[in-house]
Amino acid sequence: MGKGKVIVKKEQLDKYQLNVNNVLVEVVIEFPETETVPLYNVSITNMSETTKLILEKIREEFISQVGTGALEVSESGNLEVIKIQFKKELTHLLKKYFPNADDKTKDMLINYVIEQNLGLGNIEILLKDSQIEEIVVNSAKDPIWIYHKKFAWLKTNIVIPKEERIRHFSTMIGRNVSKEISILNPLMDAHLLTGDRVNATLSPISSNGNTITIRKFAQEPWTITDFLRAKTLDYYGAALIWLCLQHELSVLIVGGTGSGKTSMLNVICSFMPPNQRILSIEDTRELKLPPTLHWVPMETRMPNPEGKGGVTMLDLVVNTLRMRPDRIIMGEIRKQAEAEVLFEAMHTGHSVYGTFHANNAEEAVTRLTNPPINIPKLVLPALSAMVVQNRNRRTNQRRTFQIAEIMPNGEPHTILQHNPVKDEMEKVDKFKMINKTLNLYTGLSDDDLEKDLQQKKAILEYMVKNNIRELGAIGQLMSKYYRGQLLIK
Repeated sequence: MGKGKVIVKKEQLDKYQLNVNNVLVEVVIEFPETETVPLYNVSITNMSETTKLILEKIREEFISQVGTGALEVSESGNLEVIKIQFKKELTHLLKKYFPNADDKTKDMLINYVIEQNLGLGNIEILLKDSQIEEIVVNSAKDPIWIYHKKFAWLKTNIVIPKEERIRHFSTMIGRNVSKEISILNPLMDAHLLTGDRVNATLSPISSNGNTITIRKFAQEPWTITDFLRAKTLDYYGAALIWLCLQHELSVLIVGGTGSGKTSMLNVICSFMPPNQRILSIEDTRELKLPPTLHWVPMETRMPNPEGKGGVTMLDLVVNTLRMRPDRIIMGEIRKQAEAEVLFEAMHTGHSVYGTFHANNAEEAVTRLTNPPINIPKLVLPALSAMVVQNRNRRTNQRRTFQIAEIMPNGEPHTILQHNPVKDEMEKVDKFKMINKTLNLYTGLSDDDLEKDLQQKKAILEYMVKNNIRELGAIGQLMSKYYRGQLLIK
């Protein structure tokens, strides 16, 4: 008998192509029997290994010319200026090594070399994949990990071979947005010029090596149509949230990390009427509202290395109240002072919306009313409702977990609750406060409210059926609704 071969089975989960500056990249997601997690493998399909070797030689020749002073590279720090100079000199070198290449091929090769040297190398490929939510560099010893919308955590075949290179990437990212990372300041929160959020740490603070975590900013943000189609939210729940926003009731979006709090906040803002002034406050710009809205986005700023020039969330909240806002959107409530100012804003007639870390409505009330936030429980009823988001880590599904109103004693009263077995929202109780508040200020009876909810539900079904999902189109539809020009049976 001959020796048997060990055959490793590979289950292919997905396969697709990316175009990264005319460099064609094939993505294959597979799950070999020998691995504990699926693998995300990338390969450049329109570039041979020989071409890559020649490009590396061109890169080295270019760097040597800069090093010997034969070429001068701008010290202005302006990345675009440096890229233009880089491109000009690379064109000469490409003519030398690829004399027969057409303009399109030369342009592709130049872009590849530039991204490998002035960009983030192969991380640029991952940034172009719209299916990726998070990119994680743990050290030079480990491959890059990604969080995929469909398959959750995957291990890639991309490795950054040196810790110095990871640190270089962090420094470059920080410099572009006036942030600094160094031995004295080994932690950095920043963002790419595209808006993607970045966190970086340096060794020995991160014991295994330097790290970079990039949370990608959705170029096309989720909209209410996407949420309904994906069953993240059901029609009745969406109609209920719309009712609250239409009548200027303050709402808090609650959930754990990665549960979709900011996405939900972004989605429901489309329900706001276009004739009101909206001010948003964020650490990093993530919200993207319809162009039909009267919206002024504001962003905090870290202090410089001397500790000057910082603008905090609290600074912006206080300043916002002087800008005649009708509605205030706060990215995330973290500190007591921020919460106190926001609840004061609610009591003075402003509609306030924000996000808060907690797993359910009861836990949110406990966290808000105890240290370090410490808001008095009797102040909480200024907040009319909580929308709780949840992510099932096993199935990677995001769902609205609860919609609750706040009672006069500050306790939450759940109206809708997600049933994980049926994977649907269930009405567990009737309104107790939202209907009373709306009856007091608008005269709407319980029957009127139910009819209004059913009409909103019909409009939402119409939006999904007709694939009205682009922000501008949703904004136009909402404008018609508030002008009384939209009625769907």
